[in-house]
Amino acid sequence: MKESEAINILKKENEEYRKTEEEHRKLDKTLEEMLKKRYLTPEEELEKKKLQKKKLQLKDRLAQLVREYNQ
Repeated sequence: MKESEAINILKKENEEYRKTEEEHRKLDKTLEEMLKKRYLTPEEELEKKKLQKKKLQLKDRLAQLVREYNQ
């Protein structure tokens, strides 16, 4: 099964996938807003790094759910 087909099915049938995808999308929007600033304070830089790591973890989890579905 193609990855895109698995993703469409998971979006419909898997609550964890939907919630993880939504959280990933929210983090993406938050990071976009942060990057619109000309300068970030050291605290904002630290927060940005934390958000980027969390976003990557969520992306990895989404990919894992797709792999598990295709097995």
